[in-house]
Amino acid sequence: MNEATARPDFMERALEEARKATERGEVPVGAVVVREGAVLAAEGNRTRELADPSAHAEMLAIRRAAALLGTDRLSDCDLYVTLEPCTMCAGVIAWARLRRLYYGAADPKGGAVESGVRFFSAPTCHHVPEIYDGIRASEAATLLKSFFVTRR
Repeated sequence: MNEATARPDFMERALEEARKATERGEVPVGAVVVREGAVLAAEGNRTRELADPSAHAEMLAIRRAAALLGTDRLSDCDLYVTLEPCTMCAGVIAWARLRRLYYGAADPKGGAVESGVRFFSAPTCHHVPEIYDGIRASEAATLLKSFFVTRR
């Protein structure tokens, strides 16, 4: 699927969350869980703020959406995230049984969808969402590059 077929307003919301993460001194990654055209949860990275290595944007948004719906299964929900999910987040995406994953920038070093372990291609992966990559990838990549330039 190309960029035009994804809902750009949802990726814009994820980018907003990534910008907020930057303001908090966090790596700029944002995620949004959507169901029936409505945002259920929108989060940015909070690993430093919460002193929690699992507080990735995806994890926080999935947790919030699951709590809101009162279920661990989000099979009628979609996730928009600004960066290719890592192995941990890909695992949670599978366990939550999200319907679709839309992501922006590829992450050759830490990603686990098309990069690295290619989690959803593993024979032990029990659920594979529909995957759409490259959604507003240049904007997401620019946020990340700008963040890391200021840290080096």
